[in-house]
Amino acid sequence: MGKTLFDKIWESHIVVEKQNEPALIYIDRHLVHEVTSPQAFDGLRMNNRKVRRPDLTIATMDHNVPTSDRSLPILDQTSAVQIKTLENNCKDFGIKLFDINSPNQGIVHVIGPQLGITLPGTTIVCGDSHTSTHGAFGALALGIGTSEVEHVLASQTLWLEKPKTFEVRVEGKRKNPHAVTAKDIILSIIKNIGTAGGTGTVIEYRGEGITDLSMEQRMTICNMSIEGGARAGLIAPDQKTFDYLRNREYTPKNYDSLVSDWKVNLKTDSDATFDKTFVLDINEIAPQVSWGTNPGMTCDIDESIPSPDEFSNGNANQKKGAEKALEYMALESGTLIEDIEIDRVFIGSCTNARLEDLIEASKVIQGQKVASNVSAMVVPGSQMVKKQAEEMGLDKIFIDANFEWREAGCSMCLGMNPDILSPGERCASTSNRNFEGRQGNGGRTHLVSPVMAAAAAIHGHFVDVRKLDLN
Repeated sequence: MGKTLFDKIWESHIVVEKQNEPALIYIDRHLVHEVTSPQAFDGLRMNNRKVRRPDLTIATMDHNVPTSDRSLPILDQTSAVQIKTLENNCKDFGIKLFDINSPNQGIVHVIGPQLGITLPGTTIVCGDSHTSTHGAFGALALGIGTSEVEHVLASQTLWLEKPKTFEVRVEGKRKNPHAVTAKDIILSIIKNIGTAGGTGTVIEYRGEGITDLSMEQRMTICNMSIEGGARAGLIAPDQKTFDYLRNREYTPKNYDSLVSDWKVNLKTDSDATFDKTFVLDINEIAPQVSWGTNPGMTCDIDESIPSPDEFSNGNANQKKGAEKALEYMALESGTLIEDIEIDRVFIGSCTNARLEDLIEASKVIQGQKVASNVSAMVVPGSQMVKKQAEEMGLDKIFIDANFEWREAGCSMCLGMNPDILSPGERCASTSNRNFEGRQGNGGRTHLVSPVMAAAAAIHGHFVDVRKLDLN
C-alpha cells in the first residue's frame, strides 16, 4: 500500500520506535523565540548540558517586541527582561539570534521561509502553536511546549505520538482570487470541520484549490491548521515551492540535487489512504467573518449571525458556547455581518503579514481614507517584508490613508506587547485567534482576510469585497 507525504517524512526521521509507544523523532530545525525558551535554557544550565546542535537552532524575538520606535527604551519590564534573557541565552549557548535591531528580525514563522531555513521534507519545531505554518513547504512542523523545547535543545530529538492522517481536499479554482483569499478558505474549512475536527491528526491539504495558491497563501492555510484542532498541516512541495526557496540566504548550496530528490519522494502515493477525508468546493466559499470567540464561529459576509440553536445543531455544549460568545461579543442573532461596525483594524500576524498580504490590502486602501471612527494599523511580519513594502511604496499608501505603519513583530495578534485592544473595542483582525481577551482584556476580535480588514477600515463596518474593484 502507498504512503502519504506525512508517513514518508515521519519514517525518514525515526530514531527509536517501539510498538504502541511514542517514537523518538530527529529534528532538523529548531526555531526559538523569547517567550517559551527561558525555562528551557535554565533547565540546561541546572543539568550542566549544552545545546546539541546550535547550528540547527535559530532564534528571533517577536512576541514581546515593540512595533513602535525602537530607539526608545522598552517600557514593559516583563518584555524587556524576556528580550534581554534571550540575548544572553543565545550568547551563552552559541545560537544564531536575529535580535531587535537585525534586518532579518521578524515573526519566527515569517522569517523561516524567507531566509530559506524552512525546507521540504524536514522536521521543524518551535515553542509556538503556529509552527504549522512551515508545513506549506512540505515540512512536518510542530508547535511544542517548554519542556519539549529543552529536550530538543539538549538532544535534537523529540518523543512523539504518531498522529493520524487527514486529507482536506479543496476542489475547483477561485473565480475571484482577490476577494476570496486563502484566509477565507481556511476559515471555511474550520467552520465545516469544527475547532476539534482535526484533533490527533496531521492535515494534508490537496486539490486544485490548494495547488493554485501562491506560497504565501499556502502558509496562511497551514498556519491555521491548529485552529482546526490538528497537530500540523502539510502541503506537498511543487515547482512554486522550489522557486520560492531558491537563492534564499540560508538555502543549501546543493539545492538543485535536493530538489531532484524532493520531486520524486515528497508526495503522497496515488494508492495511499488517509484516516479521514473532507472535501470542499472552492466556489462555495465566500469572504468570511468570525462572529464568536473561536475560529469555528464564522459565517459568510452576506449572511447574518446564526442563533445558538442554528449554530449548535442540537449540541448542548455548542449552544451554551454560542450564547456565551454572543454575550461577550455584544452581538445578537440575526444581525447582518455587514451591519457590524468596528473600532480598530489590525493587519498583521504570522497568518497574514507577508508582502503579498500587504499588496492585496493596499489595493483596497489606495486613494481612500480610514473611516473617522476607526483606528487602523499595519504591522509587517518581518523587517524584510517592511523593507520590500517600502521599496514598493506600500507604506505611503497606508500612511496616506491614515493607517499606522509599524515595525515587525507579533503585535496585536496576542496582546503580549503594547499593541492591545481596550475593553469593549471591536477589531477586524487578520490574525488567527478570536478567543476572549486574546487581543486585550475585553477586546472583541473578528477574524478576516487582509482585503476584508482593509475594506472595513475604509467603510467603518464589514463589507462584501466581492463588490469592490480589486483588480
